[in-house]
Amino acid sequence: MKNKTLTVKLVKSPIGQRSDHRATVRGLGLRKVNSTRVLEDTPAIRGMVNKISYMVDII
Repeated sequence: MKNKTLTVKLVKSPIGQRSDHRATVRGLGLRKVNSTRVLEDTPAIRGMVNKISYMVDII
């Protein structure tokens, strides 16, 4: 069975945001605005994306 993936794009700068939210952005491997990552769809990744949902888009 094929593993499910999520493509996450950073659309808002983490500058000026809470430090734990900035750490979550880095934990997802996102660096600059408009950077994207293809990540495995796990409950941990979903939780991280939900935490910073105002800064990222799911493509």
